[in-house]
Amino acid sequence: MVERLVYRMPKAGSIKNLSLLKETLEKPAAMEVCVQVKSIGLNFADIFAMQGLYSATPEGSFIPGLEFSGVIIAVGEEVTAWNVGDKVMGVTRFGGYVSHLNLHHRYVISLPPTWSFEEGAGFLVQGLTAYYALTQLGNLQQGMTVLIHSAAGGVGILANRICKKFGAFTIGSVGQQNKVKFLLEEERYDDVILRDNDFPAKLEKALQNRPLQLILECVGGKILEQGWQALAPMGRMVVYGNASFSSHGSKPNYPKLIWKFLRRPRIDPLRLPTENKSLMGFNLIYLYEQTDLMLGLLSQLQALDLKPQHIGHVYKLEEMHTAIRLFQQGKTVGKVVVVV
Repeated sequence: MVERLVYRMPKAGSIKNLSLLKETLEKPAAMEVCVQVKSIGLNFADIFAMQGLYSATPEGSFIPGLEFSGVIIAVGEEVTAWNVGDKVMGVTRFGGYVSHLNLHHRYVISLPPTWSFEEGAGFLVQGLTAYYALTQLGNLQQGMTVLIHSAAGGVGILANRICKKFGAFTIGSVGQQNKVKFLLEEERYDDVILRDNDFPAKLEKALQNRPLQLILECVGGKILEQGWQALAPMGRMVVYGNASFSSHGSKPNYPKLIWKFLRRPRIDPLRLPTENKSLMGFNLIYLYEQTDLMLGLLSQLQALDLKPQHIGHVYKLEEMHTAIRLFQQGKTVGKVVVVV
């Protein structure tokens, strides 16, 4: 048994109730490995889960967190693929905000030898999100024009790198002007636009008469509607989040959420054949149970040989609440990780 540190919620609702506790972890089961966690990756799904806005959130007490990196310190009696001391990165269906965890051995993969633990903790969830959205749902092809919202976030950065492997023309959108230079110079977006009241005109200018064929949508609200209107015939919009429904506070602002819900865009399915557009959505956590599919996608993603995730912000374990608050405010660039 191992004494571990965990951030646990008594139930979903308010992030203020996320507490750092000590718990005892049993030895790994026959097909499990025990990982001493070195870094934890933060994701928007964590925020929505803690606030009770995520349909996949466990009932009652739970530990947030979907991805991590670390070192294997014990293996189950039937595990032959891993050894004590192996450096790994992994995904878990909640339970990642910890110093140690047990999980099935198929949910960890080797940490590339040149990558840091922080880089390992920032790759899997957002890399798989970007790859699945672009290639499986978006049918990404050579020369496509792709609009990527929240372009300076972890998904946005990796999505652009994947698109470049396919020779696509990428337009990024951001909510803050100070992120534009980084994306143009460091991440080689073809164009980056600020989301404001002039967004439709800015998007039209950035397209340079190209047809907009694919949108990675995670903002929602008016931006979703404006993107849909700009989408070319046979274009696809893939929705994987709704950041406009997030709250900067510890718990949801329900009156504001209700107002946004009532004013949300309405896309009529009866008009889709006439408009000749496709609207798709997915939630990566539901792929967790489809282990073979997930590992197959991951193998394809790794074959692209992307450089490691851009780590923009690093916090200590005891600074988890500070890291979460920064993440909520949308001021981050790249991945936010917490080191243990």
